[in-house]
This record gives sequence, C-alpha cells and structure tokens, in this order.
Amino acid sequence: MKRITILAFLIFCFSTFFTFNATAKTQFTYANFFPPTHIQSILAESWCKEVEKRTNGEIIIKYFPAGTLTKAPQTYDGVVKGIADIGMTVLAYSRGRFTVASAIDLPLGYKSGVQATAVANAVLNKFQPKEFNDSKIMFVHGHGPGLIHTRDKAVSTMAGLKGLKLRGTGTSGLVAAALGASPVGKSMRECYQMLQKGVVDGSLHPAEANKGWKLGEVVDYLTENYSTAYTTTFAVFMNKGKWNKLSPATQRTIKDINAEWSIKHGEAWDEADKLGLAFFTSQGGKVVSLSKSESKKWEAAVAPVIDGYIKKANAKGVDGKAVVDFIKANM
Repeated sequence: MKRITILAFLIFCFSTFFTFNATAKTQFTYANFFPPTHIQSILAESWCKEVEKRTNGEIIIKYFPAGTLTKAPQTYDGVVKGIADIGMTVLAYSRGRFTVASAIDLPLGYKSGVQATAVANAVLNKFQPKEFNDSKIMFVHGHGPGLIHTRDKAVSTMAGLKGLKLRGTGTSGLVAAALGASPVGKSMRECYQMLQKGVVDGSLHPAEANKGWKLGEVVDYLTENYSTAYTTTFAVFMNKGKWNKLSPATQRTIKDINAEWSIKHGEAWDEADKLGLAFFTSQGGKVVSLSKSESKKWEAAVAPVIDGYIKKANAKGVDGKAVVDFIKANM
C-alpha cells in the first residue's frame, strides 16, 4: 500500500511538472490590417514564426490579419489597452498623435521603400520620440514613392488635378489639397470600392497597392510625381507591460529579429512596387510623366505642407525644422 501511495505521488509530481511546462509558454496575439496574401502580412506572420523559433517555442504568437482583431485606426490603442499584444498599423490613421514620426511621411521626394524605411528608423533612433512612450516600438518601415493614380483622366499638370476627388489620409491628403485636388480621407481598405463606384476620381498610393490591394483594376493612369513623392510610416509595436515581463535575453533576441525584419519590410515594398506596376500596365494602365518644369511647380506647391508641419510641431514643443533637416540629410 505504501509503495502504491509513493508511486501515485511520483506520477502526480511528473504530471504536474509536464503540465506546468506545457502551460509555461507565453502566448501573444498580433493584430494587422493587411490582408493575409499581402507581402507585408506574409512578412509579419514570418516575424511571429521567427520569434517562436529563436525563443525555442517559449513564445507563441497567434496572428490576426485583415483587421480581424483590431481595425487599423484602433490598432495602436488596442495594443496599449491589451486588446492585442502586438500590432502593425499606419501611424497617419492617428492623425496629430505622432508628431515626430509624422515628419517621415512628408512629400520630400522619396525614391524607394528601402530609403523610406532607413529614414524612418533613423528618425526613431535619433529623436527617441516620447509619443511612443505608452508602447514598446519594435520597428518602423515605409513604402516606396506615393504617387497619384486617376480613374478616367490622365494628369500631367497641376491644372489637371483641379476639381478631382482623390483618396488620401494624413500627409497624402495634405499633398492632394496642396496640388489643387479635393482629398477624401478614407482608409486603403475602402479605396477599391470608392474607385470602382466613382465616389473618388483617384487615389494617392504607391505602385505596390495596384496589385497588393488590386487597385490596378480600378485606376487607369499613374502620374509620376516623384518630386512630391511621400511615404507612409507603418509601425510594429508591443504592449509595454507584456514587453517588460520578458527576460532581458528574450528582449535581446526580439530586438535582433526586429533589426532584420525592418530591412526585409523595406525591400519587400520595393519588390512589391515592381509587381504592382507590372500588374497595373497588364490591366491597360498608362504611366504619365511630368516635365522637369512641371515637377518643379509641384515641388513648390507642396512646400507649405512641410512648412505647416514645422509650425505645428513647434507649437507642440518639437523642433520641427530639426526633424525635417535630419530627414533631408539622411535621404
């Protein structure tokens, strides 16, 4: 009887031990608004798998694409409040909240996603903006040159934009207005139907969205307004409380992955731009170039957008000119 009791006790101990180990894994959720087939969604999911791999399965991350856990505009607050543990979204969807980071999106003539991503992370590292203090920023990335796309009308001059309604959020909306169009502030998820139904005459977006969001099916022209090309800053961030509970070793591992994935996201934007342009032209889309003199006119027209940022930033206690000058020096 005594042996049976001891054996039962040992079985209980082993069972408890393995049950504890099985439940000792840390499980997180990751919210993203990109559809699951989009390259940026695929990369986000691969980041989750890489964290799981390099932490030897101690961290498991359940991935929620397509806004299934939090909608894009609510993702940042959702992570801060713990609705999701990790998230990716467009910072411009929280207009006026991220004063330093919003400078990255300005129409400064971006050439590529790699360039925009490098600039975005350089700004983050240089200025350590307090606006992110309620979360733990993993990394940021930016898409390639944001250009004007139109539905029925080819645009090669600023005069051609007058009276057109163009979808644009945050800085892209300001760019549309500065160039003489009427901005319509809606998210990318709403863009396809708006273009399809003629609610808007066009949209400001990078070439990648022509395939990534299928917009190449509902736009006819792409204007190469590179002199006023903007980017959009995307941020990956984590609930601060959850981050602080991780061991220093695990935090270092994730930081290493972040540095690698930031580069991957920038490179992916550029590859997606090539694919997006190819898809656009395969649908019969036509590319419209600007003359050098016209490009200079467009550049001069958006200068007040940059000046306006500096003024607003200064009013919030941020040296806006210093941020803009830093970005220009690092482009």
